[in-house]
Amino acid sequence: MAGRKSVGKEARRAELGRAVEQALAARGLEGLRLRDVAEAAGITPAAVLYYGDLDELVHTTYRQAIERYSEEREEAASRFTDARDQLRACIDRGVATGPDDTLTRLLFECWPRCLRDARAAVLDSALTERQIALYAAILILGQVQGHFTLQDPPRLLAANFVALEDGYQMEILAGRRTRDEVLAALHAQARAVTGHTLAQHP
Repeated sequence: MAGRKSVGKEARRAELGRAVEQALAARGLEGLRLRDVAEAAGITPAAVLYYGDLDELVHTTYRQAIERYSEEREEAASRFTDARDQLRACIDRGVATGPDDTLTRLLFECWPRCLRDARAAVLDSALTERQIALYAAILILGQVQGHFTLQDPPRLLAANFVALEDGYQMEILAGRRTRDEVLAALHAQARAVTGHTLAQHP
């Protein structure tokens, strides 16, 4: 019986997490209210509070979004053994599909909180480090395989990739650039960094 109750509670917590995501997408972080989450979840504000206050719910949602984004990207790259294909897949999976890309928008909605919330800053640092580590591993592998010629340390080049991506993601979310334009820009960066022109498809 206790096990079933635990499963039910976890399922409701997952549903509430999706409700927080919906409310954040609709209202933004600064305009988010407890009743927005309650309405999205179809429950009362008091029922929402059973799972934590609004700050705690946002923090949990942010952490889960970071984990999902990172895992999906790492999984996409891990399908290949050739570093050239890994780099292409890493770039492709990391770029927002458009202004309505819910997961990417959620990450950027929560980012300003890092400036004044130490817990959020730790999460954001972990996200950045994880993306840098992925890029660096791919660049090192490509060098070992003889495909990439790197003129600078892999970690420095990886950090530049992530910084460039972050800037372009904002352009996509704001509707100022298309996904294809950003992919082309990142492929140009990859060509400059590695000396290799990435294929468009595996």
